[in-house]
Amino acid sequence: MEWFKTLLIVLQVISALAVILLVLLQQGKGADMGAAFGSGASGSLFGASGSANFLSHTTAIFAAVFFLSTLGITWLGNKKEVSPGVLSGTVAPAAAPAAPVVPSQNPSKPAVPK
Repeated sequence: MEWFKTLLIVLQVISALAVILLVLLQQGKGADMGAAFGSGASGSLFGASGSANFLSHTTAIFAAVFFLSTLGITWLGNKKEVSPGVLSGTVAPAAAPAAPVVPSQNPSKPAVPK
């Protein structure tokens, strides 16, 4: 099970780096707004953005891989193996019967030995 945890950690690191790189490579929605405000860029800026391109699809895939690997690592980290204790194969000794207590004649006076 340790190899699976290592695999999930490697997947998480690779997908995190890929998401960071892909987000930095993408152009923002308002990046071309200053070039020509009325040349059609404002339609995509204030309206529907249209279909997503290759970079945004790849970013979504790597984000899903990152999310699933994080959940897997969390699940493996919370899974506790129950190991038997030191006394798992022993039997408890039987309790010895207690000696009967003889009540004294007068509870206010201590009993006098004869």
